[in-house]
Amino acid sequence: MTATAAEQQDLSSPSHPQRWLILGVICLAQLTVLLDNTVLNVAIPSLTRELDASTADVQWMINAYSLVQSGLLLTAGSSADRYGRKKMLIAGLALFGIGSLVAGLAQTSVQLIAARAGMGVGGALLMTTTLAVVVQIFDETERVKAIGIWSTVSSLGFAVGPLIGGVMLDHFWWGAIFLINIPVAVLGLVAVARLVPESRNAGGERPDLLGALLSTIGMASVVYAIISGPEHGWASGRVLLIAFVGVVVLTGFVLWELHIPYPMLDMHFFRNQKFVGAVAGAVLVAFGMGGSLFLLTQQLQFVLGYGPLEAGLRTAPLALSVVALNLTGLGARLVPKLGTPVTIAAGMSLLAAGLAAIALLGGDGYGGMLLGLVVMGAGIALAMPAMANAIMSAIPPAKAGVGAGVNGTLAEFGNGLGVAVLGAVLGSRFSALVPAAVGAASLPAALASATDAGERARITDAFASGLETSQFFGAVAVLVGGLLAAVLLRRAERAESAPADSAGTAAAA
Repeated sequence: MTATAAEQQDLSSPSHPQRWLILGVICLAQLTVLLDNTVLNVAIPSLTRELDASTADVQWMINAYSLVQSGLLLTAGSSADRYGRKKMLIAGLALFGIGSLVAGLAQTSVQLIAARAGMGVGGALLMTTTLAVVVQIFDETERVKAIGIWSTVSSLGFAVGPLIGGVMLDHFWWGAIFLINIPVAVLGLVAVARLVPESRNAGGERPDLLGALLSTIGMASVVYAIISGPEHGWASGRVLLIAFVGVVVLTGFVLWELHIPYPMLDMHFFRNQKFVGAVAGAVLVAFGMGGSLFLLTQQLQFVLGYGPLEAGLRTAPLALSVVALNLTGLGARLVPKLGTPVTIAAGMSLLAAGLAAIALLGGDGYGGMLLGLVVMGAGIALAMPAMANAIMSAIPPAKAGVGAGVNGTLAEFGNGLGVAVLGAVLGSRFSALVPAAVGAASLPAALASATDAGERARITDAFASGLETSQFFGAVAVLVGGLLAAVLLRRAERAESAPADSAGTAAAA
C-alpha cells in the first residue's frame, strides 16, 4: 500500500495554512468532552429524585463515562493512526453527539448509564485524535504553543465542569447539561469535514485486535479499582480482585506487544529516556492536580463551610492561571530558552510549592488557598505542554495517535491515582486523630455521631490535619518525581547530542 503525501506528513512538515482555526474547532470539541468528566457531579440530587436512581445507579452514571473512555484511549489512538485521524475525529464527534442526545432524553437510570458509556467511546476517539491532529498541522516552531493551548483546554474543562453544571441546573432540568453538547458536536462535524486534512499511518500494519482487547480490559479494571477503592475500602476483596485482574491483563498486554511484529504500542518506546521522563512527569502532574482538587473541594465545604457552587467558584483560580499563562505563550517561549528538562523541573517545583502553600496556609481561610491555587496553576502551565510535547516528539509521527492515547491514558491514571493515594493519606490521618468514642472513619458520619459542639470541633480539626498531611505528601511526591523526570530528559538529550557531536568532530578531522 502506498501512502499519499498527506498520509505521510511528519513532524518536519510545514504548518497548515488554517491551523489556528482548526485548533479552535478541535479545542471546542475537546472542552465539551472534558466537561462531561465532572459536570454530572452537581446533578446527583436531581438524578436521584427524578429518575429514582439508587446510590449504585448514580455511581455508574458517573463512572461509565470515565471507565469506557480511559479503557479505550490506546485503542482509539491506534485506530486513528491506522484508519485515518480525520475519520476517527468525525466518528468521535458523531458518537458523542448521539450519546448526549440519548442521555438528555433518558427516562431511566439504565438508559442514562448506557448513553454515558456511548459518550465515553466518542470521548476516547476525540481525546486522542485532537492531539494527533495538533501534531500533524503545526511545525516544530509553533507546536509547543499549540500544545500549550490544547493543555489549557484540558485544565479548563476539568475545573469548570461543576460550575457550568450548577448554572445549567439553576435554569433548566438536568437533561440540559447533555443536550448543550449537541450544537457543539454538529458545529465540530461541519468544521472538521471542511477544514481538517486526513492523515494516517499507511504502512500496511495489521490491526492488533488482541492488544486492543487486553489494553481496554486492563485499563478499565485498574481505573475501576481506583474509583471504587475509597467507597469499598482498599483492602476489600472486591477492590483487590479487580485490581489484580487489571494488573494481570496489563502484564499480558505488555508481553503480547513484545511478541508480535506489529504491536499497537511499541514497548521499545520505554527504552527511550526522553519518553520515560515525560511519562513520569505527566502522571505526577495529573496526580497532583486531580488529588489536590479532590481534597480542596472537601476542605472548602467541610472545613471552611462553603456550598457546592461556592466551592467550585473558589477552585477556579487554578484553571484561570493555567489559561492566562498558556494563552500568553509563556511556556512556549520558555521551552526553547530553558530547554524541556529545566522547564519541566520549574513547573513541577511550582506545583509542589502550591500544594505546600495550601497545606500551610489553606486551613486558616481562603486567602492562603488562593495563593496556592495560583502557584499550582503556574506550575501546570509550564510543565504540561512541555511534557506533552516531549511524549509526542519521542514517538514516530506515524504513531501520533498512539502517542496521544498514551498521553490521555496517563492523565486518567494519574488523576485517579492522585484521588486514591491522597484520599487514603487523608483517611488514615483522620482515623488516627478522630476521637475513639465517635468510631467513624468519614467526616459526615463522625459529625453525625458527635454529641456536642466541642466534639464536632475536634473532629473538624482532625479532618483539617488530615488534609494538611495529604497535601504535603502530594507536594513531596510531585517535587521528587518532577526532578527525576527532568534528570531523565536531560540524560536523553545528552545521549541524542553525543552522536551528532562525534560526527561533527570526525568531519572536522
